[in-house]
Amino acid sequence: MKNIIKIAWRNLMRYTRRTLLTSSMIAVGVALVIIFSGVGSSFKNEIIGVITNSNVGDIQVHKKGYVGSIDNLPLDRAIPEEDFKKIELLLKNNPEIKAYSERIRFGAMASNFAQTTNMRLTAVYPEKESKACPNLVKRIKDGDSSPDTFVKPGSVVIPQNIASGMNLKVGGDIVLVATNKDGSVNGMTFKISGISENIMGPQGKDGYIHMDDARSLLRIENGEIIEIAIKLNNFDRLNKVFMNLKYYLLQIKEEKSADPVFEIHTWEDLVPFSTIAKIITLLIMVVRIVLFFIVLISILNVMMMSVYERIGEIGTIASIGTSPSKILMLFLTEGLFLGFISAIGGNIIGVVILKVISAAGFTFKFGDARTEFMLNPQIPTAEIMFAVLFVVIISVLASLQPALKASRMEPVEALRHV
Repeated sequence: MKNIIKIAWRNLMRYTRRTLLTSSMIAVGVALVIIFSGVGSSFKNEIIGVITNSNVGDIQVHKKGYVGSIDNLPLDRAIPEEDFKKIELLLKNNPEIKAYSERIRFGAMASNFAQTTNMRLTAVYPEKESKACPNLVKRIKDGDSSPDTFVKPGSVVIPQNIASGMNLKVGGDIVLVATNKDGSVNGMTFKISGISENIMGPQGKDGYIHMDDARSLLRIENGEIIEIAIKLNNFDRLNKVFMNLKYYLLQIKEEKSADPVFEIHTWEDLVPFSTIAKIITLLIMVVRIVLFFIVLISILNVMMMSVYERIGEIGTIASIGTSPSKILMLFLTEGLFLGFISAIGGNIIGVVILKVISAAGFTFKFGDARTEFMLNPQIPTAEIMFAVLFVVIISVLASLQPALKASRMEPVEALRHV
């Protein structure tokens, strides 16, 4: 076997230009997979982090049927206080849960006594909300951005586009008018304590008020809420924690119909960006498939040329007693060497480029949003190992047909080419 390895290596070095050209092509393909995987994953994870840490949370719990009509922000799909206490007990006893925040979400009309517009409001306890969504306060451009006091009783945080459109400033007054679930209309005057930006740009109309004010505005006399946002200790364990919580929550059923009382969703079920995240994953798979064909065609072409150019040589070594199995191993080893060296070279190139991108600290924004997204690609260790294994396997498979052809040559026929 040692001699086969030596001869295979020498044969590759005999055709240096062709070997380098083929290796370079494969290495570039491998490098592109590594770079695209690192940058694509970094982009995806950065956006997911901003979305989950600024607004949505990792997981949300609602009354059954709420998400199906979430665009209308229905108040008749509220979680009663006694049911919330059951969920709260479950969350407190789960070591995977870092924080949770109960909310009331509703639509309202906002007026500055001269103009009126609609907006979406989320009522929270600020100390809980800032733990479930730690990046929320970073979106507050003007006003109080303290985690525990960014919205106090009697105050409201309004979105930037409404503040600009209605010429509102921090410290000014705004009237909020809302309809409760019984159809009654109520209005209250609030002080503007902060102005926040939307996550992806200036189009959002999401504001925040204190939970106590929402209960007064909507005339909610009990402790019912609309949703619970949950933050995990480890985001990578999202699916496992989700399935565990879902199992226990589905055990809580209505007495009359025996249907589940609650529904639970991950951020992917609630945010349109999850579709983009899936597309990025799909694109990485497409790049892998392209790499498959690059390696397959390149190795197959080189090994076929090698067999045709060395017919006389094959006949000579076969005539002196070299077995077909050793000839087969010789050509397979050449293909393996070519694939392995190319994969290693491509991985080195890909890792170096990712390091350069990470060191450069490239940032980008959506629209005129204040939040900056930084490309900080991590080295995709799993992708690197996969690329090496993938290229080596494909190289051996691509070498198999030429190797079989060489091993099956009749010495007499092969020697005619000498």
